[in-house]
This record gives sequence, C-alpha cells and structure tokens, in this order.
Amino acid sequence: MKNELRDLYNSKKEEIKLRLSKFNNLDEDKQFKEMLFCLLTPQSKAQKCWQAVEEISKLKEWNRNNISNILRKYTRFHNNKTGYILESSKTWQLISPNLNNKDRMNLRNFIADNVKGYGLKESGHFLRNIGKSDNQIAILDRHILRNLKELGVIENDKIKNKRNYFDIENKFLDFSKSIGIPIDELDLLFWSKENGEIFK
Repeated sequence: MKNELRDLYNSKKEEIKLRLSKFNNLDEDKQFKEMLFCLLTPQSKAQKCWQAVEEISKLKEWNRNNISNILRKYTRFHNNKTGYILESSKTWQLISPNLNNKDRMNLRNFIADNVKGYGLKESGHFLRNIGKSDNQIAILDRHILRNLKELGVIENDKIKNKRNYFDIENKFLDFSKSIGIPIDELDLLFWSKENGEIFK
C-alpha cells in the first residue's frame, strides 16, 4: 500500500506543489477570506464553503440576516457559523499579529484556543491555506484519519480528545518522514485520493 501511495504521489507531485505554492504570499484580504473559509468547513463541503465566502465578500453590509441567508444555502449549522462570521473582524485582530510565529504548532494551538469556531483541525487547515504550516502540523479530518487507519498508522480513526489528537498528529508526522512525502503534500494527496481533485 505504501508503494501505491508513492506511485500516486509521483503522478500528482507537481500539481500538489503548485497548489501549495499558491497558498504562499497571500495578501491580508485573502488570508482573511481563508479564515472565513475554515470557519465554515466543519461538516460541510469545501467547495460550497468557498462559494459562500465569495458571496459574503461581496456584501455591502454584514448582518445576521444577510449572512445567514447565504450560509443556509451552502453549509450545515448556518446559525452558529453566522455568529462566527460576524465575530470574524475581532477574531482577525486577535490572530493576525501572531501569524509570523515560526513555531507553527504553538501558533496553531494559540489559534485553536482563542478563535471561536476553530478547533485544532480548523486552525491547522487555516495555517496550511495561508502557507504557514511549514510541514510542522497535521489537519486530522476524516479523510486523513481513514487513510491513516487503512495504512496501519493508527488503529482507531476517531479522535477522543486533545491529547489523542496530538498523539495521532505525531504518528502522522513520523509516517510522513518515513515515507519521504512532506506532510502538507501528503494531506493534499489523501484529499485528491478521496475526492479526485486537489482543492484546499
């Protein structure tokens, strides 16, 4: 199975590297949009969440009604997520000054602890999407967990608590090193293996 994964990686490597390179050097407006995107993705389809972000970005005024009307078309739990979006400007003022912290795991944990609507997974997703994960952290969504279980890296593909998240993350980081595929690239490889495309 590892050989099959390496073969798949070799066939998609250039596309994956190109996608990751586009996450780098985003201006502040685009970084903010990625923060909004990651507020919306839990239990919702990524492509639809991005459509919602694009529509929200075009609004002349942000209020509960017009944001909720957009989110109910594209995401689950639109009421909660509407609240997160309405708080997002304050949220951005909190996290933006810290984004140059080179200890990405420490930065990820800070964001997870301080941004309403984010957990460890969403915080890692956000940092990867703005080019600030640097192969130091994992995004443990269901696609990743399922693949790690199939590969025998983990026995259980359900995360029980924060400590368990860190344990699985370390196993994923070790696996990434052992197979010679950077973890940011491996994340997109697993995504494309499951969904047939390389998105974000």
